[in-house]
Amino acid sequence: MKTIDGVFQNLQYSYAFKDTTIYGEVLSEDFLFTYRDFDRGFDISWGREEEMKVTHGLFSNSERLDLIWNNIVLSSIDSTDASIIRSFNLTIAFNPVDIIRLDGRVNLRLKKNSENGKWQITKWIDESNL
Repeated sequence: MKTIDGVFQNLQYSYAFKDTTIYGEVLSEDFLFTYRDFDRGFDISWGREEEMKVTHGLFSNSERLDLIWNNIVLSSIDSTDASIIRSFNLTIAFNPVDIIRLDGRVNLRLKKNSENGKWQITKWIDESNL
């Protein structure tokens, strides 16, 4: 996680191996996740603790997760802060006949920890098609 690309690699690894420990390491203590609830017509947000519970549930209830990072649509990076919008494909296989495919973009804000030099995600805005 000494590079931003390393954060994306760790995210991909955590999904492939359903590893919440690695997933948790990429999230800052003040992490905020936001997604659009299209049925209700507004955004929903939660913090790090809820994100870890939701992700643990996803990892526990799926047989396979395939996360593919695609093009970086927009990036703004300085020595301690970064904003990245990147497209992705996520396939979630709950069982051989229950498979969900998501396509979308993540809009991430990252900060570099001055003590250990590692990048962490502070804000994740989900722009997927779900």
